[in-house]
Amino acid sequence: MIIREIKKEDNAKIKEIIQESLKSLGLAIPGTAYYDPQLNDLHQYYSNLKHANYWVVEMEGEVVGGIGIAPFNEHDKICELQKLYLSTKTQGLGFGKKLMETALSFASKHYAKCYLETRHELKTACRLYEKFGFILLNEPISGSDHSAMDAWYIKDLK
Repeated sequence: MIIREIKKEDNAKIKEIIQESLKSLGLAIPGTAYYDPQLNDLHQYYSNLKHANYWVVEMEGEVVGGIGIAPFNEHDKICELQKLYLSTKTQGLGFGKKLMETALSFASKHYAKCYLETRHELKTACRLYEKFGFILLNEPISGSDHSAMDAWYIKDLK
């Protein structure tokens, strides 16, 4: 397993992983990452943001997942953990944990808190977030783009 920053040539593969994952869960709907305009060029999107990054994980030379950190509310020093998706062949191998460690280590250097949005039915993801100290909120933080999400988490990074 290799975790590295996204390259331009990774864009199509990570878009495919994200969209296939959402489709398999019945979440290829407006208000999810499935329709995010930046999906076509995640490399460019994260490169153009201050204190942001997207990492991919490789297994046997193939990109099999990724995770991003981007600013959410700069005034309050809150970032957002974004687009943690893995292909099905990686399940149970600890890749999600390693991606989380990478992203949160980066985030803690630039932000005081980390926010994320997901769905309650994504139980494995919710358990992972809770293991990393994320606390479930009653409602989203103002400024969210993903209206189809129904679970919102925050974590203190300091």
